[in-house]
Amino acid sequence: MTTLNLTLPNSIHRHIQEMADLDGVPVSQFIMSAVIEKISALTAESYLRTRSDRADPAAFQAILAKVPQRAPLAGDE
Repeated sequence: MTTLNLTLPNSIHRHIQEMADLDGVPVSQFIMSAVIEKISALTAESYLRTRSDRADPAAFQAILAKVPQRAPLAGDE
């Protein structure tokens, strides 16, 4: 594992400590989880952007055209 020295404003450190305490984990684990979540979000965004760039709008519209037009079911409105 790699050690990382990080300088944070006291107010940010205080918030991180409070959130880690609420989560019942050490600060280092809380920060690691936050970084993992951010990496996951950026990776997912990149993946979805790549997929959307390959999309065929005409094919999408052709699929939507096959959906029958009807009133919403009760509870769907």
